[in-house]
Amino acid sequence: MAKKQDLEKRRMDLMLRHVVELAREDFAKRYPGVDLGRTVALIAAYEEEENIGDVLTAMPTEACGLPLTTLVVVDGGDDRTADIVREMGVYALVFPVNLGHGVALRAGYNLCIESGVEYIITLDADGQNDPVEIPTMLQPLVDDESDFVVGSRRLGVDHTSDFVRKAGVVFFSTLVNVLTRSKLTDTSNGYRALRTSMLADVVPRCVQVQYQTSELIITAIRRGWRISEKPTIWHPRAHGTTKKGATALYGFRYLNVVVRTWLRER
Repeated sequence: MAKKQDLEKRRMDLMLRHVVELAREDFAKRYPGVDLGRTVALIAAYEEEENIGDVLTAMPTEACGLPLTTLVVVDGGDDRTADIVREMGVYALVFPVNLGHGVALRAGYNLCIESGVEYIITLDADGQNDPVEIPTMLQPLVDDESDFVVGSRRLGVDHTSDFVRKAGVVFFSTLVNVLTRSKLTDTSNGYRALRTSMLADVVPRCVQVQYQTSELIITAIRRGWRISEKPTIWHPRAHGTTKKGATALYGFRYLNVVVRTWLRER
């Protein structure tokens, strides 16, 4: 049974790698010799045609005195997300099939690392994160006070009304703090500012297809990188419904990722 599972995992890893390579080849053809600059805003988007245009319109072109390039990883899908991104003149790394949020972000991280980018800010494609707050997230990296800044809706303002998910944020933050001896308030927030030298060390250890926020945080902490928080505003999803699935299933899977990552990194 174990041998069969190893074979299935190897097959899946090869399929994921092949799809990412196809996307990278298409990116290189569309943007030959591209220079992403020192600072990139990275967005992973799956079927967000109703939201991505407004998010990109709100994106600044400069933050903390540095030019800001926006890169969208389109994680497959059957809608016009990729078309809208390209029509707006934004760089798009497009997967031919859906691979998962974690895979999409890792592909974006690796592209930025290889391109010599120094800082990355990740935010969601659904309008829940406000691009106006990018300089606030980035400043601790520029000032060399931190290597990894996490946005915190608990320190800031949460305008959503799902009390079960709010309770989940508290629960998982408490669990991660107990396991890692840290003092974070929001360990499931996708709004992050990241130093690429940190990512170059951490990302090769990450394996999650989904629910990758806690994996990234726990691995970074255990590897000795400096991590801090900034208060942010958390808005309701602008249009459509969440891709995370039912709350109970999401919670179970997120718990599984937290425990498995801690066991791997302890």
